Amino acid sequence: MRWDGQLVDGTGQDEAPVLPGMPGVPGRIRVVRPPEFAGVTFHEVAARSALNRVPTASQVPFDWTVNPYRGCTHGCVYCFARGTHSYLEFDTGHDFDTQIVVKVNIAEVLRRELFRPSWRREHVALGTNTDPYQRAEGRYRLMPGIVAALADSATPFSILTKGTVLSRDLPLLGGLADPPGMAVSLALMDSELQTTLEPGTPSPKARLELIRRITGAGLSCSVLIAPILPYLADSTEQLADLVGRLVEVGVTGITGIVLHLRPGTRDWFFGWLGAHHPELVPAYRKLYARGSYADKGYREEVHRRLAAARATAGLPVGLGMSARTVHSPQPPGTVGGAEQLTLL
Repeated sequence: MRWDGQLVDGTGQDEAPVLPGMPGVPGRIRVVRPPEFAGVTFHEVAARSALNRVPTASQVPFDWTVNPYRGCTHGCVYCFARGTHSYLEFDTGHDFDTQIVVKVNIAEVLRRELFRPSWRREHVALGTNTDPYQRAEGRYRLMPGIVAALADSATPFSILTKGTVLSRDLPLLGGLADPPGMAVSLALMDSELQTTLEPGTPSPKARLELIRRITGAGLSCSVLIAPILPYLADSTEQLADLVGRLVEVGVTGITGIVLHLRPGTRDWFFGWLGAHHPELVPAYRKLYARGSYADKGYREEVHRRLAAARATAGLPVGLGMSARTVHSPQPPGTVGGAEQLTLL
């Protein structure tokens, strides 16, 4: 069983029964359902490791990641990480949004790993699987310890988020001698579309204000426009409007990524599409007929639209984060130098 040996002691008023299918061993995993998180269950575990090495074959500009949470209360229908929840014997739909694994000791474990003589102080990316500043972070406060461990060990790092909880840590992040690369994910300005597709995320207005606060704290901040939704948020006018709003709040770079539908996400997304935009289902099936990536011609057209908007605004390509050298060709689904593995 994947959960064996991950022990958390203690009880509390919010404690609930253990995971589905788990032996009823007291103390093995503490399962918590706080009243302020209606419908959400937190599974507190003690992590054995914190640093995750990215496979060499992956087309991402970093070698190491840290993920304090598995599952995400943002509830983004399109999230590419949904498939990973099946490894934990959860479903990739509703469970991904409501069954959140919390690595309560991750800061301590990370500090031990970073201070090993073998650690080479390579770049570490945060927010590449699930969001480290999702709502759960307001309860568990794992990120200050993670940031401190990275900074104390002189390890360069970057943060990608949709979460306005990050505002809490701006004094800490802005006070670092070597501040991290910062990026906010924002692709939708239509509030109705955003609330149905990303129901647990801060509003577009709140994320624009987050960017303003980040830059106001003296930190650079790029934006990942992801995913760019075919026929819903991909027009020349929509992209130009979004880029213009981002310029107004001081972004230092913009990268865009067309929607990517992996197994575990594809069925969940098409269920949403059929319920909210049934007229687009045939077009989407045609566009994604060959797999997870949209048709190449479509991706290239979106690339041209976003590149034009970015050039008009005078913005550079990229997230402004430290990166490793990627020797392989860019993968499908890339617009402006990023790959969808970085999507939240």
